Amino acid sequence: MLWIILVIILLIVAATLLLFRLEDLSHLDQDDYPVRQGKPSDANREVLGRIRELGQSSKGLRGKARLVALRKHMDGLSEGLTLASEIRYCESPRGEWVLAPGCDTRRRILYIHGGAWAAGSPRSHRAITDRLSQIAGAAVFAVDYRLMPENRFMDGVRDCRGAYTWLLKHGPDGPEPADFMMVAGDSAGGSHTLALLAWIRDKGLRQADAAIAFSPSTDLTLTAPSNRNNIGTDPLLGPAFGGLSKIPLPVIWWATLAAFRVSPTSPIASPLRGNLRNLPPTLIQASDTEMLLDNARRYAARAEAAGSPVTLHTWHSMVHVWQIFVPLLPEAEEAFDDIRQFLEQVESGTAAKAPA
Repeated sequence: MLWIILVIILLIVAATLLLFRLEDLSHLDQDDYPVRQGKPSDANREVLGRIRELGQSSKGLRGKARLVALRKHMDGLSEGLTLASEIRYCESPRGEWVLAPGCDTRRRILYIHGGAWAAGSPRSHRAITDRLSQIAGAAVFAVDYRLMPENRFMDGVRDCRGAYTWLLKHGPDGPEPADFMMVAGDSAGGSHTLALLAWIRDKGLRQADAAIAFSPSTDLTLTAPSNRNNIGTDPLLGPAFGGLSKIPLPVIWWATLAAFRVSPTSPIASPLRGNLRNLPPTLIQASDTEMLLDNARRYAARAEAAGSPVTLHTWHSMVHVWQIFVPLLPEAEEAFDDIRQFLEQVESGTAAKAPA
C-alpha cells in the first residue's frame, strides 16, 4: 500500500514539474523603482474606512451569497458621484460608453475593469472611466465582459478581444474609424489589458497607441515576493487573498488550472510570462504596500529588457487601485495628472517607442 502512495506522489510531482515549467524571474526583483514619498493625505483614512465596509458587506456569507454581496458593494462605488460624462449603454458588444463633453469620438479607450475576474462592472469603475474620458478627450468604452464562475475565464478574454476589434471601426454613433486607440484596465482588468496588447501584436491588428494598467495582476503563479511580503500592508487584497500564503504553490497552480481552465503559466493569464517585445507605450501605476507591487515591477523590468517602452510609477502607502477614489483622494488626482502627462508625451512623440 505504501509503495502505491509513493508512486502516486511521484506521478503528481512529475506532472507538476512537466505542466508548470516556470522560468525563474527572481533576477527581475533587483530593479529599483523610485517611490513617490510623502505621508498619505487625510482623505486616505476615509478610503480605508470604505475598504473596511467592503469587507463587512460580505462578512459571514459564503459561496454565491458572498459573491453577490461583493458585486453589489462594488457597483455601489459609483453612487453619489457627480459625473461629467454621458453614459450610453451598448448591447453588442456589451458595455457602456462614457462620453465627456466635447470628446472626440474618433479617439477611443477600451477600459477593462478589475474585480478578480469575478466581480466589478462598468458601473463600479465610472469614477475612472469618467476621468479618463475627460483628460484624454476620448470616448471610453467600458466592456462588460463575462465573469467567473458563471462563465469561463476565456469567455472574458474573448469579450475583451472582440471589443477592441469592434472599437477599431465603431464609435458611439455607429461605424467610424478610430484615429487614436488606447487600452486601460485595473488589477484583473490590468492583466487582461497587458495580455490583449500581445494578442493584438500577434494577430497583426492595428496596435493601441498607448496603454495604462493600474496595479495589474501580471502573474498568476504568485511567485513574486510582494505576493506574500505585503499581505499585512495591503488592506484590500491582504484580507481577501492573504490566506493563500499558507497553501503550497503547486496546490494553488493546480487549483487555478481547474478554476480557470488555463494554466497559470500561460501568457493569457500571466502576461509577464509571454513575449514582451514590440508593445506600445505603457504606463503602470502601483503602490509600494500592495501585494501586486512586484508583479508590476517584474513586468516593467522584463518589458524594458525586451525593448518595449513600459514605465512604472509607484506611490507610497496607497490602497490597491486607489485611482477609483477620485476625486475624494488627492493621490488619485495626482495619478490622473500623471496619466495626462503620459498621454501628452505619447501624442507629442516624446514618449519612448518600441523598435520597429
